Amino acid sequence: MNLHDVDVFNAIMITRGAGAAATLLDTSQPAISRSLAKLEAELGFKLFDRIRGRLVATREGELFHAEVKANLVGLDRLKLRAAQIKEVGTGTIRVASLSALGHGLVPRAIVAFSRRHPQVRISYQVRTSNVVRDLVASGSFDIGLAADEVDTSGVLHSVFNTPRAVCVMPKNHRLAAKAVITPTDLADEAFLALSPEDTVRVAMNKVFAAHGVRPRILIETPYGLTIAILAAKGMGIGLVNPSVIADRMIAGIIAIPFEPAVHFRALILRPPDGINSTLIADFTAELYAARNMLSPDGNVSAS
Repeated sequence: MNLHDVDVFNAIMITRGAGAAATLLDTSQPAISRSLAKLEAELGFKLFDRIRGRLVATREGELFHAEVKANLVGLDRLKLRAAQIKEVGTGTIRVASLSALGHGLVPRAIVAFSRRHPQVRISYQVRTSNVVRDLVASGSFDIGLAADEVDTSGVLHSVFNTPRAVCVMPKNHRLAAKAVITPTDLADEAFLALSPEDTVRVAMNKVFAAHGVRPRILIETPYGLTIAILAAKGMGIGLVNPSVIADRMIAGIIAIPFEPAVHFRALILRPPDGINSTLIADFTAELYAARNMLSPDGNVSAS
């Protein structure tokens, strides 16, 4: 069995698509497809069903991936250690984050850390929470920030922050003068919603149901940053993590607390046997310092 083909299969499972796997492995999509077909022929069973142009893992594929992950962890640790030995003169840390924290909070921590450690190289990726978790679990990355719905087996984890959701809208919106936004305020508004599987979306649905309100959902997206950008363009109102509007990244919007309170919950992840170094400890401290600078209601970044 060719290890490259196994790597291709693992990349498809992590990214949930042949195109994304090609990007991750810096190769072409046809090459990905060839490797997958070769691996399936060697195994004698299908790893994926092709449904409406998408690759959906079969039961056999899921079972095989569990074994692949267990065996690739050792290889990834060897690769990471080799890279660390090679770069021991300068030092490198690898950080991955979910989008909600990845465009404001984490860059702030990177800037502060780099000013103190200008010789250290930082490898940084903004990915979905599931990919962040897999990158950390494999030992490929030193620190990860992910939403709380991820599988935490195989990683060290603790709660990083639990910010209160804020309602974002254009500054000239009719609701912009309110101190808080309630479910009834949103009854007839075009609503920009997080994806159905998002834990905050699930909590939001329960709140709306309890108040007898059915929002007019215009757009669904997994990214709070997209919601904030669309709100700035007058497309509607949405609930986001205040971190996505940190540092006044998006002009023309205002953020108002939502009542009753709904909270996001992010985890900080570390490999189960990751190397504990002064550099990693220092970067983690900068992450917490950046977290502590955020306003709990988000108004500091959007007023």
